[in-house]
Amino acid sequence: MRTLRVTSIGLTCAAALTLPLATPAPAAPAGPASAAPTADPPGSTQSLPLAPLGQQSRDRVTGSPVAPGLQGLGRREVRPFSLVGVVWEDVGTELHGAVQVRTRSADTSRWSDWQDLETHNSEHAADAGSAEGLAPGVRGATAPLWVGASDGVEVRVIPEGDAADTPTGTADLPDGMRLELVDPGPAPDTDAPDDGPRDERAPDAPDTRVAASGRTAPGTADASAATVLPALTREETEAEAAQETRTGQEGSAEAAGALAAKPYIGPRPRIVTRKGWGADEKLREKNFAYTSTVKAAFVHHSATGNNYTCAQAPSVLRGIYRYHVKSNGWRDIGYNFAVDKCGNIYEGRAGGVTKAVLGAHTLGFNSNSTGIAVLGSYGSTNPPAAAVNGVAKLTAWKLGLFGANPKGKVTLVSGGSNKYKKGKKVKLNVISGHRDGYATECPGARLYKKLGTARTSSARLQGR
Repeated sequence: MRTLRVTSIGLTCAAALTLPLATPAPAAPAGPASAAPTADPPGSTQSLPLAPLGQQSRDRVTGSPVAPGLQGLGRREVRPFSLVGVVWEDVGTELHGAVQVRTRSADTSRWSDWQDLETHNSEHAADAGSAEGLAPGVRGATAPLWVGASDGVEVRVIPEGDAADTPTGTADLPDGMRLELVDPGPAPDTDAPDDGPRDERAPDAPDTRVAASGRTAPGTADASAATVLPALTREETEAEAAQETRTGQEGSAEAAGALAAKPYIGPRPRIVTRKGWGADEKLREKNFAYTSTVKAAFVHHSATGNNYTCAQAPSVLRGIYRYHVKSNGWRDIGYNFAVDKCGNIYEGRAGGVTKAVLGAHTLGFNSNSTGIAVLGSYGSTNPPAAAVNGVAKLTAWKLGLFGANPKGKVTLVSGGSNKYKKGKKVKLNVISGHRDGYATECPGARLYKKLGTARTSSARLQGR
């Protein structure tokens, strides 16, 4: 097991690097070795190698030479993109430093200020030693950042410590760093969340009614065509759960016993399906992966920033999905579900929203859990009440399917993390933050403080 270190970076660079605009570079496909499509599906990824910036670059304000430890890319024009991240070859290597990007708006041609990427992102991953974690195409990566429609970029990687004292000019930065510029592709016709504030709300998606089990409800379209799973009443939800228990398709024996005794299940919330947010199923690995049951939910923030509207949330998800698969080398998007800042709920990793789908979200605790990402960054920004309520509604339903009490405790066995060694039995809240299983800032201090509210609301929705 490798040891991963989480550090805080103090930045002193005050201004951009003076380099001329370059012409767009060609895309270099970056995906897992098993993925070899004859043509890219809608959307694209530009993969640009980073290089030492060297003494030839000078700070715009002071005019002094840039420290030789920096790597990056000078300001350049590129093909349109909306999400950006940095990857490197060895998934076992941590990036000890800071990554900053500036982007040019495709609409206004204005350049943004420098923005930080979350560099310590390895804890959002498949468990060590798992098939997905050992896949040959897996890479180290920063968290992606949503920047909106852009056509220019500049990046600098600032090593931890005094880079000027490092003669190699790399200061122990990972080998093979590349900038990944993701175009999520056009929105499908059904790209339509709702329930947000009126100025954020997108048009309604078709209400294609599909039962929780995925079976078609009477008189409606086939499940594979569903863009939205509509909200169900508590009675309808309990009836669906009872049917699943009778057919033995969902949950563990313990969950079946709990459901038979008293179905503490919150009403199913409205869920935008993968088809609804435009997931291209040709991107992911064909097969599904499952764990035994769902005993806990781990809450995350996506660290992609808060500069999105809820109408753009499906595009953000398509960008994260492509980044996780083509850039990180994962089999699918890592999270089981996502919630945007208007409280809209989205299906994440494929395999069935009622099933115990194995995700790649909480290193060491992916088994027997589900991962929920609140889209945005919530270290210093309060999560909207709608997003917290979305987490409560989702967990009341999803955990209820497996007989779990949102206000309870559960014992999970660690698969190995920087907080708990492999095999250690750990007692956790049924609704936990990512930092409860791993030494990380995720899900952000402000969102973490709201988990108590989510637990109480979730339990109340279950009728506890």
